[in-house]
Amino acid sequence: MDVKICGLGTEQTVDVAIASGASHVGFVFYPLSPRHVGPSHAGQLAKRAKDQRIKVVAVTVDAGDGMLDAIIEAISPDMLQLHGKEEPWRIDEIKDRYGLPVMKAISLEGADDLAMIDEYADVADRLLFDAKAPKGSALPGGNGVSFDWSILRDVKGDWFLSGGLSPENVGAALEVCNPGGLDVSSALESAPGVKDPDRIRAFFAAIREAEAA
Repeated sequence: MDVKICGLGTEQTVDVAIASGASHVGFVFYPLSPRHVGPSHAGQLAKRAKDQRIKVVAVTVDAGDGMLDAIIEAISPDMLQLHGKEEPWRIDEIKDRYGLPVMKAISLEGADDLAMIDEYADVADRLLFDAKAPKGSALPGGNGVSFDWSILRDVKGDWFLSGGLSPENVGAALEVCNPGGLDVSSALESAPGVKDPDRIRAFFAAIREAEAA
């Protein structure tokens, strides 16, 4: 199973995520987020991951071509994650422009929201299912809230599960649905935007425990 630790911002936490078993590391390029990193700093962090053959994901929110150009030049990501309101035509446009795989985040609350899958399944290389942002939140993701994972039980394909995952509940999530990947961010922090190495290690320990069970 793929595991992406998202919103990393220091060399130490990148190294801990890799040593713990991350397949992907995500860097957030969204100024409203406490996890936002500039392209130059992200480039230094991305190199540490690439040296270990770990996939680098650039996470953006309704980014224009100018911003994407700067991100790609700085970190040469393996994948772009679009976490805003990007429509299918925009995904096609981005894939044509950059030649990179795209993962599209879809915000879910109930089973009715699954209808959005059909809109994106044929254009995005992977889908990521996240919880809808709480009212008043400026962030489309990384809010530390989850949703009813059981609505994904019959969803086919190779998708990531996100939204409120933590060392305490990831085992339950894996019992309920069968994701191809897990994406985690805020639950591994000691403060907004500050990843806790011990929480990162605990998350992977919980995954191993769930898989063994």
